[in-house]
Amino acid sequence: MYRMNDVSLNRQAFRILVLLGAVWTARAAPVDPSTHTAFLKCAACQLALVPHRGEGKTDDQIRRTQERIASMPRPAPEIERLGWLFVEKARRSSDPGFYKLAEQCALCLEAEKPRANEALLLRGHVLHSLHQFKEAETLARELVQRRGLSFDYGLLGDILLDQGRMSGAIEAYQKMLDERPDLHGYTRAAHIRWVKGDLEGALEMITLAIQTSSSTAPEAAAWVYSRAAIYLWQAGRLDESLRSCDAALRMASDYAPALLARGRILLGEGKISEAVGPLEKAAEISPLPELQWALADALRAGGRTNEALAAEAKLHRRGALADGRTYALFLATRGERLDQAIRLAEEELKQRGDGFTHDAKAWVLSARQDQTGAAQEMRLALAEGTQDARLFFHAGVIASRAHQDAEARSYLDRAAALARMLYPSERVILERERAAFNQRVRLAAQEK
Repeated sequence: MYRMNDVSLNRQAFRILVLLGAVWTARAAPVDPSTHTAFLKCAACQLALVPHRGEGKTDDQIRRTQERIASMPRPAPEIERLGWLFVEKARRSSDPGFYKLAEQCALCLEAEKPRANEALLLRGHVLHSLHQFKEAETLARELVQRRGLSFDYGLLGDILLDQGRMSGAIEAYQKMLDERPDLHGYTRAAHIRWVKGDLEGALEMITLAIQTSSSTAPEAAAWVYSRAAIYLWQAGRLDESLRSCDAALRMASDYAPALLARGRILLGEGKISEAVGPLEKAAEISPLPELQWALADALRAGGRTNEALAAEAKLHRRGALADGRTYALFLATRGERLDQAIRLAEEELKQRGDGFTHDAKAWVLSARQDQTGAAQEMRLALAEGTQDARLFFHAGVIASRAHQDAEARSYLDRAAALARMLYPSERVILERERAAFNQRVRLAAQEK
C-alpha cells in the first residue's frame, strides 16, 4: 500500500511541475552525460526519475525501471514502461499525481521523437483519466488514423463513452475487437452490453475476458474478475459473485475495486460485520467517495456511529476533488450542501455526458425540489436502457415526487427488486418513498 507521506511527495512533484513550471532535479536518478545528453536536457524525464518510494509490487517495478533507465544508452522503451507503471499506480492508489508523472514519461519520449505513437497513446490515457476528454480525443483520433491498433480504438471508445457518445464508442470497440479480440476488448464489450441493459450479454463477454486473462497481467485480471462479480451478483448468482471476488484478490490482494465489490455484496446480503473488513481496507487504499460512502454506510448499519462519522469526514474533505459526480450523489442522498452538489454535477456535465452524470444532476435537482428539471435529466440518464439499481431508485423517487404515478410504480418496483445492490442509506429512502407513494395512491383512490 502507498503510504500518505509518499503521496505527499508525489503531490509535491505535481505542484512544482504544474504550478511553478520549475525543474525539480533534487535527488534525481544519476545519468551518464555521454549516453543521456538529450535526456539530461529534458525536465520531464528528470521529474519522472525522482526516486520512487512505496512498499507494493508496482512500487518495486517502478524503482527497478528507474534504475535501468539511468544506466541504458537508449532508454526509450523503459521510459515508456515506466509511464505505464505510473498509470497502474495511479489506478491502484487513486492518486492523480501519478498520472502527471506518467505524462512526464510521454513528454520525455516526445523530446527524443516528436509525436511518437507510444507517447501519444500514453498521454491519451493520462488525459482521459484526468477527464480532459477533448484533448484526449484529439490524440486518440490521430493514433487511429496513423496506425489503428486495438489499443488506439480502445482509448477512443473510452473517451467517447464517457462523453455519452454511445454509437461512436460502440463502433470504436468493435474495431478494437476486430483488430485484436482479447481481454481488453471483451471487457469493454461487456460494459457496453451492461450499459445497454443486456446483463446476459455482459456476462457472456466478461466470461470471454476471464478466459483470456493471465496472472502475468494481474491488475487487468483483477479488474475483469471484479466486474464479473458485480454482474453475477446482479444476476442473483451470489456464490459465483463471491468466488469472482476471491479470484480478483488472488491476483491482487490489495485491489480496491475487488475489495469494494466484496464489501458491497456482503453488505447487500445483510452480512454487515463481514462487509466492514474489506470496505475498511478499500477505503484505506483509495480516497474515492464511492468507497468511503460504502464504508460509512456499513459502519452505521453495524451501529458504529462514531467511526461512520469519521469516514464521512474523510469523504467531505476529499470527495469534491477525488470524484465530484459521486460526491454530488452522496450529498443529495444525505440532503446536505446542495448548492455545492449542484455546482459539482454541472461541472461534471461539462466534461462527461453519459447517463450516470445526467443521473447525478437529476438526483441533486430532486433534492433541491426541482422535480421538473430532475425528470428531464432522468430521461437522459435512462435513455440507453441501463438496468441499474441506483438509476431505478432515483427514477422512481423523482417520478413519485413529480406525481408521475405509472413511471413511479414501475421504477420503484424495479429498484426494490435490486435493492440489495443499494447502500443501506439508499434502501432506507427507497422504502420510505415507496411507502409514501403507496399511501398517496391509496388515498387518491379512496377520494374518487
